[in-house]
Amino acid sequence: MNNNRRDAIKLIALSAIGVAGTGFSKQQNSKMGAKIITGGSLPVLNAGGTQTMIGAYGEPLVKMKDKTLPSLSFRRQSFKDIDKWRARAKQTVLERIAMPDTGPMPQVTIKKQYEFDGLHIEEQSWQLPYGPPTDAILLKPINATGPLPGILAFHDHGGNKYFGTRKITKTSDQQHPLIVDHQASYYTGRAWANEIAKTGYVVLVPDAFTFGSRRVLTDDVPESIKGKLNDNDPENPEHIKAYNDWAAEHEHIMAKSLFCAGTTWPGMFLAEDTRALDILCARKDVDPTRVGCAGLSGGGTRTGYMAGLDPRIKCAVCVGFMTTWNDFVLHKSFTHTWMIYTPILPKELDYPEILGLRAPLPALVLNDIQDELFTLPEMKKAEKILADVYQKAGKPDHFKCSYYPGPHKFDLNMQTEAFAWFDKWLK
Repeated sequence: MNNNRRDAIKLIALSAIGVAGTGFSKQQNSKMGAKIITGGSLPVLNAGGTQTMIGAYGEPLVKMKDKTLPSLSFRRQSFKDIDKWRARAKQTVLERIAMPDTGPMPQVTIKKQYEFDGLHIEEQSWQLPYGPPTDAILLKPINATGPLPGILAFHDHGGNKYFGTRKITKTSDQQHPLIVDHQASYYTGRAWANEIAKTGYVVLVPDAFTFGSRRVLTDDVPESIKGKLNDNDPENPEHIKAYNDWAAEHEHIMAKSLFCAGTTWPGMFLAEDTRALDILCARKDVDPTRVGCAGLSGGGTRTGYMAGLDPRIKCAVCVGFMTTWNDFVLHKSFTHTWMIYTPILPKELDYPEILGLRAPLPALVLNDIQDELFTLPEMKKAEKILADVYQKAGKPDHFKCSYYPGPHKFDLNMQTEAFAWFDKWLK
């Protein structure tokens, strides 16, 4: 990560990092009487003190929530049978996130296929009942024989909704310069979906809801919402920056609209990712009994819900997104997007327990020690919660959590551990 980018992340912790998205521009902050930070670093809120993002309300809210374990936590002594607990807890989570109806299995169009970087690549597309078509990239080794294990690979948020699949793939030597920078910043300059495909996997990378092909086009919204922005000259870096700034400001509008429509952002993600998983598992070159999923940051969020709620995911790697609801209440919601929140659910399950719904199926969590999006004590608490769940499930060795030095990323060393974890359980 270059120094300018790292400094910018530390200074403003806005939507340019991970799943961050403050929802407020500098102009809006000024109008609201907030202090605009122009240098130095943001204050570190003491997890054990009285300073919180919401002042005197923070500690009392946490105490009210934490009088007992969440009502559906498997850590409760009242839950003895893991299968009965899982069925009950999953049903509640599905009710809370309120997935939209995505209709029957969509027809997949292969728009283009070719060979590059030792891989067979397919540019795919399918149409859901709402919104523009979903674009996806499929990668597998050239001349691969027999059904291979599959990976559903989730791209990050990165404060960059203009791009989706391109963030973690490479389909030619002519990459967009912003993608070159993105992969250098977060992935040690690697397209990690390509790299794991080369080791013997069929990898599907779909655009997420509101990203890439699924992004909100400014020409489709009223002028009062889009301002002067238009969709002309879309690949121009200046346009992309302007679009991403606009999209960050638009997140609260989308979130409110989803709530009013009777659904949630996690519900939209899971519904669309489930369709992508259907498509991957239906392929003749994929062994549907050996499928995993992984992603960094926003992709880590999607991994948690997908792996927790769909047993077809036999192995999961959640990167750069594991903490507790209390971390969001007291310290870090200002660094995050609207995409992670499900009303009422924190009373029933702590955030790690969403991924824990898959126990005893294997799960790996990879954290960065200096991650700006979380506090280390709460990451450690999340690890303890998951370890306790897997211990009670009778398979403590099916869960692992590792910590790496540095800021928010999925670097080469982390990728190496992730790939080995997939090999262990899927090969």
